[in-house]
Amino acid sequence: MSMSMAAPYLLFSYGTLQLEQVQLARFGRLLEGTPDALPGYTTQVVRITDPEVIAASGTDLHPVVVPSGDEADAVAGTLFRITGSELAAADDYEVDDYARTEVVLRSGATAWAYLDARTGAHG
Repeated sequence: MSMSMAAPYLLFSYGTLQLEQVQLARFGRLLEGTPDALPGYTTQVVRITDPEVIAASGTDLHPVVVPSGDEADAVAGTLFRITGSELAAADDYEVDDYARTEVVLRSGATAWAYLDARTGAHG
């Protein structure tokens, strides 16, 4: 079985999922990733309250990306190949401040990313 068959989902992380200790705690393995970027977005910081996430990441301040309206802006991060169960584990890790959204990266890849839930339907 090839790697692409085993890990059919693409997840773009610009935050704590790039940390090895978070990957090991959440997925039980180190993820394979390639550098990429999300154009048209900029980074802000959100203070989270979930004690499990704070314990795993070592901080209560987590970055969140919001649309900037300027394609010259970009948020750097890592594109990971993960399995469906790992995507579910990532969903479980991310707090309610984030909404999983399909994005197109600078590389042209379409991937899931966790964006600021507040910039969705609620404006």
